[in-house]
Amino acid sequence: MSVSPLQFQRPEHLTQLSSLPPLSLYVHIPWCLRKCPYCDFNSHVLPQGSEAEKLALETRYIDSLITDVELALPSIWGRRISSIFFGGGTPSLLSPAALDRLLLALQARLKINPDAEITLEANPGTFEAERFRAYRASGINRLSIGIQSFDPEKLQRLGRVHDGEQARRALEIAGQHFDNFNVDLMYALPAQTLPQAVADIETALSFGPTHLSAYHLTLEPNTLFAAQPPAELPNDELSADMQQAIEQRLAQAGFEHYETSAFCLPHHPSRHNLNYWTFGDYLGIGAGAHSKLSFHDKIVRQMRVKQPQAYLEAIAAGQPLQTDHVIAADDLAFEFMMNALRLNHGFAKSLFHERIGLSISAILYELDAAQQRGLLTHTAQDIIPTQQGRRFLNDLLAIFLPD
Repeated sequence: MSVSPLQFQRPEHLTQLSSLPPLSLYVHIPWCLRKCPYCDFNSHVLPQGSEAEKLALETRYIDSLITDVELALPSIWGRRISSIFFGGGTPSLLSPAALDRLLLALQARLKINPDAEITLEANPGTFEAERFRAYRASGINRLSIGIQSFDPEKLQRLGRVHDGEQARRALEIAGQHFDNFNVDLMYALPAQTLPQAVADIETALSFGPTHLSAYHLTLEPNTLFAAQPPAELPNDELSADMQQAIEQRLAQAGFEHYETSAFCLPHHPSRHNLNYWTFGDYLGIGAGAHSKLSFHDKIVRQMRVKQPQAYLEAIAAGQPLQTDHVIAADDLAFEFMMNALRLNHGFAKSLFHERIGLSISAILYELDAAQQRGLLTHTAQDIIPTQQGRRFLNDLLAIFLPD
């Protein structure tokens, strides 16, 4: 019986990396106006209080983010930042003045590439949309707008705070100030029909986005939907029909399906997310933010203290990390593949060694097994998931799990 190289050829320690990968910065803003029932992100309802109390909390959080960066500088010293992503939560709840102060502080402390992609996640509520112009003036050059649906009934069932008209207005304002913006949509929603799913895509396209993300509604653990599943969810066959129709319509509109749930016009992929999927590095600051950082002899993962108030106290104490560990050599191949196999066009084999310091021969057995099952193809230069491999991505990834 053949024995996987995973079982006996992996080194105990990482082979020394010849160069470090690109580095991105992720900034987490943990607050929302309301917690959506499907959301498993580290988001929390914005504390109630007077305007003065809310301003004080915002000021303290921005101060803490700046301190967080300063504490992290030794781990990224001299490295350039290729992209910045403000995620949440709802980053568009930040006042323009607060965002402006934070960006100026980051520019003063970090080496940010002049052409860096700087994305801010935004909700389409009127309150946030009216701030889009100010965000652009501060240096944000890409928006990612969480529409989810334009159908009022679907938005209500998803627990969203905006309505369809606000969603349309937000995209109209975004198009006035940004030449690069993403629209997040969801499908397989409660009681959703195939024409309704396609109608959401058509409406989004009418506003001229450069990028579109289409996510299948998933009942994630530790969410309200997981505990109380909504009624009338589309079955697997209808969900698959929706996915196929969405992919076909976006292809007709000139969008490339470059990642599991991501579509873009030519030359407009999410550069920040591409860095994740090609196993690049990222420093995460803010409550619960994750980091993956490479050094010449190891790769580490970190997570900041998760609860916002506890994070603020941890920053004040100079100890923001809740977890900090070196990725074991036995786990590196799987972690790399878990990201890179999301790319529909695959990746160059040379990237495997470049990013984790291991030879591609370490997973040759697994590559052959996946190819025999029709889940991927691998040539002398490239590894590419097949259509079946993309559809059954979890089955494909399971082949690379260490014993």
